[in-house]
Amino acid sequence: MTKPEDAMHIGMLTAPFSNEPLEKVFEFAQRHGFKTLEIACGYGHPHLALENPDLDTLKRLVERTSVRLSAIAFYTNNTHPDPDERNRNTEGVRRAIDIAHALGIEVVCTLAGHPAPGKSKMQTIEEDCAEVFRPLCEYAGERGINIALENWFATNIQALDHWQRLFEVVPHANFGLNFDPSHLLWQQIDYINAVFLFGSRIFHTHAKDTEVMRTRLEYVGNQGSGWWRYVIPGLGSVRWGEYIGALRRVGYNGVLSIEHEDASVGREEGFLIGKRYLEQFVASEG
Repeated sequence: MTKPEDAMHIGMLTAPFSNEPLEKVFEFAQRHGFKTLEIACGYGHPHLALENPDLDTLKRLVERTSVRLSAIAFYTNNTHPDPDERNRNTEGVRRAIDIAHALGIEVVCTLAGHPAPGKSKMQTIEEDCAEVFRPLCEYAGERGINIALENWFATNIQALDHWQRLFEVVPHANFGLNFDPSHLLWQQIDYINAVFLFGSRIFHTHAKDTEVMRTRLEYVGNQGSGWWRYVIPGLGSVRWGEYIGALRRVGYNGVLSIEHEDASVGREEGFLIGKRYLEQFVASEG
């Protein structure tokens, strides 16, 4: 009922709409032709509360609008240094997995966590991530769910060597990526090659771009600040045609989920700019 489309399509992460009724989010998506929603959730979240999820409302809105769900998204610090907080966060991921299973969704998006105090990212991967994600992957696998980590640079999977090590210590086939090229671009990491290297691990994608301000970069250097920012797809430097072509070549045929973190354009305007730009690479039903 809520399985994503079987062709590459444009969706959106609902996080910027958290102050609006869920019905308005579905209506906006339906009116403007977004095929799927990556629905943000959390403890006490107004759209999807992990402690008491209103699945009947979700099912009703999907049925009424024909806007499906690409993923349940619970972006949390799964390697929190406080044991109680860590347990609460990982329990939240389990609840998200249960919700996805109940709705027939195949993907739960989350984060690799932040480096533990006194440890490097690689050490955290080898010790804390291994401890946290092995049981989570087993729990998800028993329910037919893939866990997809967004490669946010601030988390433990900043660079490709981190990715490689994580998939070595947690080798489960249902453990992979919510691939976001914007985090790789400004680090000068080859995001096209990353698709080919980790194609089998890509379960979901974020469509977010990065603008590099060359004048500022050449003034402060790459260790300085303020020389890059996240923008709507098409307003930055990601080579979207080449990137989407690489996704297709590795067999990814799912959502391009627009993540709106561009402060220069409004919420609705940004999503629509991104959708119009990406439509040149994705077939539309008209």
